Amino acid sequence: MFSIIIPTFNNLNYVKILLSSLKKNSSLSHEIIFHVNEGSDGTLDYLNKNNFKYTFSKNNVGLCTATNLAVSKASTKYILYSHDDMYFCPGWDNVLENEIKNLQTNAYYISGTMIEKNGGHIQLDCGSNFKDFDEKKLLNKFNKIDYFDYQGTHWAPHLIHKDYWDKIGGFSEEFNPGIGSDPDLNMKLWNAGVRIFKGLSNFRVYHFGSIVLRKKKNFKRNNGSKTFLIKWGVSPSFFVKHFLKGGVFKQGKIICKKFDGVLDEPNKNIFFIIDLIFCKAKLIFLKYLNLNCI
Repeated sequence: MFSIIIPTFNNLNYVKILLSSLKKNSSLSHEIIFHVNEGSDGTLDYLNKNNFKYTFSKNNVGLCTATNLAVSKASTKYILYSHDDMYFCPGWDNVLENEIKNLQTNAYYISGTMIEKNGGHIQLDCGSNFKDFDEKKLLNKFNKIDYFDYQGTHWAPHLIHKDYWDKIGGFSEEFNPGIGSDPDLNMKLWNAGVRIFKGLSNFRVYHFGSIVLRKKKNFKRNNGSKTFLIKWGVSPSFFVKHFLKGGVFKQGKIICKKFDGVLDEPNKNIFFIIDLIFCKAKLIFLKYLNLNCI
């Protein structure tokens, strides 16, 4: 039912955990598509042997380009983007399927709830890497921790209808290797008329957290905040706060607000104006004084 898009960069041990979770914990049949960056750790051989769809680049082209290439092979109406270091918990796809039916619109951005050792939405220590991953503990406890559907999500894994993915052109590749690409994607969806940015409590994944493509040491990190500010005239944090009414990081944890319906236009109160002035001041420094103040 879903096209699950997974960019990966020599993370075969995590890819195996991800695929195992999808096989064991999915109720529906899904299309799984990888983009393999380099694949020198045996990823290519493994995917070929097991007949998975994939696109390939000899070098790490970055999260944005990798995802866009993989989506080009998608044959369903639903684009579900995932990091390669996630474990999908039981019931995840039934939750998504029911949500789509209830929404009765294609204009949405829906994401899951991340369980992490020290951060995420829910904190639960089930291992920090593939070597000490405690799957049994996760399966025993993942659904016994209370959480809620939350507002203003911009995190993975996330689901977008293919019509809107095509309409906005997917990820913006100027954000490679990936930092800042998620709020940029959401800004493009906002401008395309999407007002449902909803995180689902019962769509849960375990996230190892520091293994994703954009954090690899041999790929230069981008200044996503600077790129976003120059492109949109406001900072990512401004957009998340005033438009999405989304969560914030506090001591590594994600603090969110409960989902309370379709978003309205931002409230242009005194706090909006003050934050906007700060954004414009930063933009002036960047564009005209050539000072990197971010």
